[in-house]
Amino acid sequence: MDEDNNRIIEEDERQALAGLSLSVPPPRKSQSYSQQLRATSSHKCHSHVRKHSLDEVQVLKNIDHHHHNPYYDSSEEEFFPYSSSSTTSPTGERIDQSLCVEAGFDDSRQCQPLPEFIGSGGASGIFKVPTRAPVHPGRPPCLELRPHPLRETQVGKFLRNIACTETQLWAGQESGVRMWDFDNVYDPGCGLGGFGGRVKRGDEDAAPFHESVNTSPTLCLMVDSGNRLVWSGHKDGKIRSWKMDQPLEDTPFKEGLSWQAHRGPVLSMVLTSHGDLWSGSEGGVIKIWPWESIEKPLSLKPEEKHMAALLAERSFIDLRSQVTVNGACSLSSQDVKCLLSDHVRAKVWCATPMSFSLWDARTKELLKVFNVDGQIENKVDMSSVQQDQAVEDEAKIKFVSPSKKEKSQGSSFLQRSRNAIMGAADAVRRVATKGAGAFVEDSKKTEALVLAADGMIWSGCASGLLVQWDGNGNRLQEFSYHPCSVQCFCTSGTRIYVGYVTGVVQVLDLEGNLIAGWVAYNSPVIKLAAGTDYVFSLATHGGIRGWSITSPGPLDNIIRSELAAKELTYTRRDNVRILVGTWNVGQGRASHDSLKSWLGSAVSDVGIVVIGLQEVEMGAGFLAMSAAKETVGLEGSSVGQWWLDTIGKALEEATTFERMGSRQLAGLLISLWVKKNHRPYVGDIDVAAVPCGFGRAIGNKGGVGLRIRVYDRIMCFVNCHLAAHLEAVNRRNADFDHIFRNMVFSRSSNLLNNAAGKLPYPFLCIALVFSIYLPWQLCSSGLLLVLFGAAGVSTTAHMPRSTNAGGGNSEEPRPELSQADMVVFLGDFNYRLFGISYDEARDFVSQRCFDWLREKDQLREEMKAGKVFQGMREALIRFPPTYKFEKHIAGLAGYDSGEKKRIPAWCDRIIYRDNRSASVSDCSLECPVVSSILQYEACMDVTDSDHKPVRCKFNVRIAHADKSVKRQESGKVFRNDEKIRSILEELSFIPETIVSTNNIVLQQHDSSILRITNMCVKDTVTYKIICKGQPTFKEDAQTPNFHPRGGYGFPRWLEVIPAAGVIEPEEFVEVSVNQKDFLTPEEIADGIPPNWWSEDNRENEVILAVNVCGSCSTQTYSHQILVRHCYPGKSIRIDSKSNISRKNQEGPFQQSEFRQLSTSSLAIDEKPVKLETKTNSLRQF
Repeated sequence: MDEDNNRIIEEDERQALAGLSLSVPPPRKSQSYSQQLRATSSHKCHSHVRKHSLDEVQVLKNIDHHHHNPYYDSSEEEFFPYSSSSTTSPTGERIDQSLCVEAGFDDSRQCQPLPEFIGSGGASGIFKVPTRAPVHPGRPPCLELRPHPLRETQVGKFLRNIACTETQLWAGQESGVRMWDFDNVYDPGCGLGGFGGRVKRGDEDAAPFHESVNTSPTLCLMVDSGNRLVWSGHKDGKIRSWKMDQPLEDTPFKEGLSWQAHRGPVLSMVLTSHGDLWSGSEGGVIKIWPWESIEKPLSLKPEEKHMAALLAERSFIDLRSQVTVNGACSLSSQDVKCLLSDHVRAKVWCATPMSFSLWDARTKELLKVFNVDGQIENKVDMSSVQQDQAVEDEAKIKFVSPSKKEKSQGSSFLQRSRNAIMGAADAVRRVATKGAGAFVEDSKKTEALVLAADGMIWSGCASGLLVQWDGNGNRLQEFSYHPCSVQCFCTSGTRIYVGYVTGVVQVLDLEGNLIAGWVAYNSPVIKLAAGTDYVFSLATHGGIRGWSITSPGPLDNIIRSELAAKELTYTRRDNVRILVGTWNVGQGRASHDSLKSWLGSAVSDVGIVVIGLQEVEMGAGFLAMSAAKETVGLEGSSVGQWWLDTIGKALEEATTFERMGSRQLAGLLISLWVKKNHRPYVGDIDVAAVPCGFGRAIGNKGGVGLRIRVYDRIMCFVNCHLAAHLEAVNRRNADFDHIFRNMVFSRSSNLLNNAAGKLPYPFLCIALVFSIYLPWQLCSSGLLLVLFGAAGVSTTAHMPRSTNAGGGNSEEPRPELSQADMVVFLGDFNYRLFGISYDEARDFVSQRCFDWLREKDQLREEMKAGKVFQGMREALIRFPPTYKFEKHIAGLAGYDSGEKKRIPAWCDRIIYRDNRSASVSDCSLECPVVSSILQYEACMDVTDSDHKPVRCKFNVRIAHADKSVKRQESGKVFRNDEKIRSILEELSFIPETIVSTNNIVLQQHDSSILRITNMCVKDTVTYKIICKGQPTFKEDAQTPNFHPRGGYGFPRWLEVIPAAGVIEPEEFVEVSVNQKDFLTPEEIADGIPPNWWSEDNRENEVILAVNVCGSCSTQTYSHQILVRHCYPGKSIRIDSKSNISRKNQEGPFQQSEFRQLSTSSLAIDEKPVKLETKTNSLRQF
């Protein structure tokens, strides 16, 4: 080509081509191929010398490297958004000579990387190489409290929830609880064996923590700041308490009070505004544990633990039984998913997946029952009856009823087959209709609930919908910023944080406007918890990150740039060699010698082995049953297991390698083996399967995949079997595209599948019919219609990731394969040689003129055109075509010589891509995975199949961040950077606020108004009123001791509404402080209330605290108010020097002015009070 002749071949590419044959192809002889092998005479050359195929290589002279565009870090799977920077795209074939690998092989020939061919089309769209960076610019910098642990290290210890106190972060796990102290969050990890040997794999890089003794799995956590306790609910039905301030040593700490609360698991807990503990369990069961019944057991000594548990167990109130009349209950029998205390109005919300119930926290009365649409429900719950009926209906679905069988004894087999098919089609229609309705209902399910600072209630749905409710259960408005399920909420100041199943975290204001959003993880965010300085997020894999409550803000860019400058400090590089093998076994079984020839000779210096097999087992019946099993989560076969065991023996599984994962889809099988000394660095095995056969539902063609994490980087291996036949090029391209776009790897949660609306049952019915009647009914149009109908119903569960965390869809969704650092495709791709005859192909093979044959390779041409395997790489082929051979015939003489005489072809291939977007890139955090191919060959001496096995050895260099060191560096930045300290001081500003009084005296049924005024002209204020304590008296003692109720709850005689809220600039709020009649069981002797006028009767006194902070502040001010209730006939006295005032005040009581609500209210003091008492200072970094 003239254009190619004008190009300059650079020196490195000349060296890459030096070892290739440049001989002129011999003329084709008329004798047979076997005769050619015996001939000894030399061949005459063509008079006209054809161009060598490699002379047509297009060399890119100017390759644009990445500029300083935002790159993305994959250390925790953050694979979007992608960099918008563009690189020069090849217009055709090009050769890439990779960097030389580091020393490791004794054979110098094997150390030299092979030249590679790179396909076009990899510079844009979903095939674009993901870009990385030391610090993720697409989200705020985070505190990596617990880096992502490998899933295999967390068996029995997965974290499931978190909760924050002022100074600690608590986490509930499958074997108890653990705690981090905020003073140590920047300290390095303790390494394996730290803390007296308690630190195991997966926690070696986590900040120092303390762990409890082993318990049943922890399902929920709740913080009681008033009593310095953390409460936990467990799978065994127990509620346990843990002291925040207990002395911690290297030994596991023990629980305090615990008792058997439920027969089933404790799913949710909450402390109400009056200090009572509410707990929810399965079947809609709600129990109340009054604070008076918990306070006594908490005061008992450890040796009285058994008595304390008995006292607590017998003191509950069963709310469900109280509202059940004549066996009818208006409450849902579904599991209690969430309990929420409305501190503003003294109410409690109980949420099941499809309904809510609203309760009075003081009187425990049921106020309202309504569904997720806000419609009031007063009918008896029928969910259990409906479920039973659904099971009965499904049991009635049969292909042919017994009565029909009896009547059809004399009919023909064809008639019976037709009846079966029509019955299955009817089953599809009925179940599909039911399934579609179920999907609509599932999308409305409530997943999370939260109380905002302004008193509004927010609920999150499985569809991603955010719903705002008022305090009375009226649905106000809804918002949709993300298409996937909401998993959790938390609030900090005037901000609402939302965690999604896709790993996205969004920040909203109180009006529901989206402030910011980012990808926190590549797995679901299952819990959020707000602390003093950070909002912590927990992912399903157990990783915990802290996000500054000031983010997004000016701090982010400063921290990001400082950490990026320290990249060399925390960057680590490792090297691993991977052997990838593919073999179409043609439904046969290999001998041990064949496997040793294929694998055994190449695994001595590799750490990871990936094996892909095709046509392990075929046949119409097997394929149909395999498809049916797939729909219910079953896979594998006895033949597949035989192959796994046999490969294990060849790899010396017992002593050298460990099998870590496998996946089978009909005849496709992929398996992963890791050398034992590499085992600590490889994990998070996920699998996937995409059928491409009949109706995109049968697995005779398709792909199976494995995804692993190696040194904190993601690698995917996909074993494919694409469409056959010479002319099916477009179908093969379409199969690849379908696999690439739809491969979704399984995770620890099935939430994504549910969100995708997968309906497996119709396809199961059809697959069963297909497996029974296929041989006799292929020509029946009825069957084809049924099968196509099934394929339309059973869709692949695919939730592509949006590249816009803010809720937009401006960019094309990214398949999971496009997010990995390295992707390897292996298998029988079935691409053939075109424009060449059988005899010509064999002639070229006999002379080893593979460069000429590459001109006729369909796959090479399609990759040049950017139609398949876009932007991926393959080593130049130097081995004979691997298809098609006669079994058990050795050497090249084994090529197909039968009637069809299939043209030899390189059907079996191994193709990959890494993080490189240019031909040569250094391994760094910007380009963390750089691979080169050391071996690419076929094992021609193996004759057990009509295909030859192929193997490819990779040398992979991996750059990753040491999370422990990086966390230390983050701490240094916070402590030493003056700009950061200055900004934090500015953000800690609290608007000036005035409270109208510091003393309130109430008589019987009295009400008073407390006014809180925001004097600032530009910033809002949030406030919350709590009860610091109420008096308790010892025998013969007149001086009370103040002990707060649970969660700083109010006494039952006192009502404060609204107890929390938001005050706009230069505005005020009026809080009603009311005295209410309420007698506890302790106040009643033999059913007779005490005499209010008796001499032994004492006044009720409590101290309220008004806590005020800015809208986005890390600092809080507090003002104390003494509230006293006097009975009629008692003289009113206020003693400013009383023990009450001296014992509990945090700031001085000052003269104040008080506005009365009634003539019986008594106000003392005349001067308003300006808040000046600081309770929670800014944490020092």
